[in-house]
Amino acid sequence: MTYLLKGFAGVLSALAFTFFVSGTSVAGSYANADLLMETADLSNMLGREDVRIVDVRPRKSYSKGHIPGAVNLSADDVIDPHAPVNGHLLPNQQLATRLGALGIDRQTKVVLYDDKGGFHAARLFWMLEYFGHRKVAVLNGGYPKWMKEGRLISERSREPQPKTFVINLTPRRHASADWILDRRGERSNVVIDVRPTKLFKAGHIPWAQNIPWSQNLKADATMKSEKELLAHFAARGVTEDKNIVVHCQNGKAAAHSYFTLRLLGFPRVRSYDRSWMEWSAADDLPKQKG
Repeated sequence: MTYLLKGFAGVLSALAFTFFVSGTSVAGSYANADLLMETADLSNMLGREDVRIVDVRPRKSYSKGHIPGAVNLSADDVIDPHAPVNGHLLPNQQLATRLGALGIDRQTKVVLYDDKGGFHAARLFWMLEYFGHRKVAVLNGGYPKWMKEGRLISERSREPQPKTFVINLTPRRHASADWILDRRGERSNVVIDVRPTKLFKAGHIPWAQNIPWSQNLKADATMKSEKELLAHFAARGVTEDKNIVVHCQNGKAAAHSYFTLRLLGFPRVRSYDRSWMEWSAADDLPKQKG
């Protein structure tokens, strides 16, 4: 496999990797630190057969260059174009087949990355957790951070040996419209609408509160610290003793806040994956503006 280095900084980085000894990473401060992969740690895992790196960017971007050994599964590859709700996932068995074709089974450590601060990678993170897969992480800073640090890249596609991916659904990671409606008014439940405030004001679930997903990130699109995030959510009444449901427009952005809360160690977090696209279209579900 042919690897490329970007610029002189990349050469220096490559030399540094030769002497790299893994120590305490940035992710080490989070309650569920194993859910966030740092670039230096992933660099040491390249070539391992028990690790599958998944590039969630469009195929065209992947073909121009990607992390060595990564396979491609773009965000749109998991969406059902025929579903009545825009953005809804493909049927479970089709998704299991696609994951197996990437060489993923229950023993595989999956590392997901994109170039949007984890926006798309987090959707697959949630999907894998919902499917019962426990060995999954998101790359902090994604491909832009990897490139900025001058790390190895490849233009060669990988064709892994197919495996059998078995789904073991975890219902406590998923919320439906009925689940949310049935628990209206319960103080132990919190519904978070992660969309931009403008969209929230245009229409939302009446008892939802607006905490945009982008507030999970620093200016460089890496995750904020545990201390910052805990204070951010606590100020809005979101604490780990609550039952939390996150939603957005069509399930994508919601997963980023789902991932963030899981990273912080919150045990009871669900994603309403059909989100506002389903809720807003239902005449019998309450809505509010402003």
